[in-house]
Amino acid sequence: PPVSLCPLNTGAATEQDMLCIFGTGDLGRSLGQRLLQTGYRVVYGSRRPQSCGLLPPGTQVHHEAAAQSARLVFICIHRENYDFLETLATQLKGKVLVDVSNNLKKNLYPEANAEYLQRLIPGAQVVKGFNTLSAWALQNGPSDANRQVYLCGNSAEAKQAVADVATKLGFTVLDRGSLSAARELEDFPLQLFPEWRLPMQLTIGLTAFFFIYVVIRDVIYAYVKDNKDISFRIMVSLANKVFPTVSLVMLSLCYLPGVIAAFLQLYRGTKYKRFPDWLDRWMLCRKQLGLVALALASLHVLYTLIIPISKHVLFFVYCDSKIRENKTSPFDTTMAWRTDSYYSMGALGFGLYLLLGITSLPSVSNMLSWREFSFIQSKLGYLTLFVCTFHTYLYGWDMFLRPSYYKWYTLPNYMLSLVVPSAVLVLKLLLLLPCVDRTLTRIRQGWERSDPEHESKKSLLTSGYHTTDTNAL
Repeated sequence: PPVSLCPLNTGAATEQDMLCIFGTGDLGRSLGQRLLQTGYRVVYGSRRPQSCGLLPPGTQVHHEAAAQSARLVFICIHRENYDFLETLATQLKGKVLVDVSNNLKKNLYPEANAEYLQRLIPGAQVVKGFNTLSAWALQNGPSDANRQVYLCGNSAEAKQAVADVATKLGFTVLDRGSLSAARELEDFPLQLFPEWRLPMQLTIGLTAFFFIYVVIRDVIYAYVKDNKDISFRIMVSLANKVFPTVSLVMLSLCYLPGVIAAFLQLYRGTKYKRFPDWLDRWMLCRKQLGLVALALASLHVLYTLIIPISKHVLFFVYCDSKIRENKTSPFDTTMAWRTDSYYSMGALGFGLYLLLGITSLPSVSNMLSWREFSFIQSKLGYLTLFVCTFHTYLYGWDMFLRPSYYKWYTLPNYMLSLVVPSAVLVLKLLLLLPCVDRTLTRIRQGWERSDPEHESKKSLLTSGYHTTDTNAL
């Protein structure tokens, strides 16, 4: 059917400040409102003008001739409705068409929507863009989470025209290349927390492993050996063993890839070689690993406060039995030092944890210089890892000397949690050695270690060149 257009402003408009939007859904209306507030003149196009929805007041029905007055046209309709655009091929010839459509799932069609639109209207210049923005983001303006607009297209002039509009709306434009990248852009909104996938997989795997491990050592062991049912401890006491264990391992996994990268640079003698893909992926999700570790540490603090409440009845029963037996326990100064130090290190470690988490927020990190951000996330990060590791060592104290803690010849879970962070701290200390740190600093400043074999070949060629010159003389 013929397309009717609904202009927001019927006054005269030049082709430069007149924009056309095909589609009157939520996204089309929100985009038009933002463009109108920015100073553009906007014309709407709809197949059913009588059901355009809540458009701004003063809207009048116009015909497809209005599309000819707009240099840039936003296509805010689903791919299934693209066919009617063929009837407007003449009016849209030479126009810049911005395809903002998305699909419900990946690989739904053999080609990207923007490529299909370009094939449908070959006389137009199609640009893929604005598809990663929601109607809510357009209504409320750009924020840190959705400030970027991705563009791709075969015409540099067309992309620049769309980029000018996006910049005027307050967005940051990222050019992804030719129209062949349209499928990649259309897949972006379909991704569900892609940067959190690996951290969550690690968290679930480690939590499941340590939970099963603790249940076997504590609950099942007590039932088999002593015929005691202590399964009630699973909800609080055993959970409070799992949370700090996984939290400490996750925190150490934030800094382990940096240590591995440093040793790789030392081994290669240069910073200009790419890291392996697995290490790149690991380093890119360090922020998420740290936030998960902070969440688990917060649960550990909360459960630690709950445990005394659940045990107060047992405590009073124990005290009453001691009073009835007229027995007193001597004060152990060493154990008092150990307990106070253990709690003190725990409180300090959690405070540093919170500091790292707060500075990772975009609203806070954007206010810090690179040196300040690096100091907090690196220097204070390793200090946090050291304090939390020391807190765990104080918890264990002399347990490793007592055979009763090695149930079924297995290590206590706190010992397992110390393996990775202890290794990270030892490797970091090696990197801090003056001779190692000096070499690593030079490499990161651009210095490259020469290949001995390459140098020997170069010296032979140089000596041969000089010998030839001497014989010639």
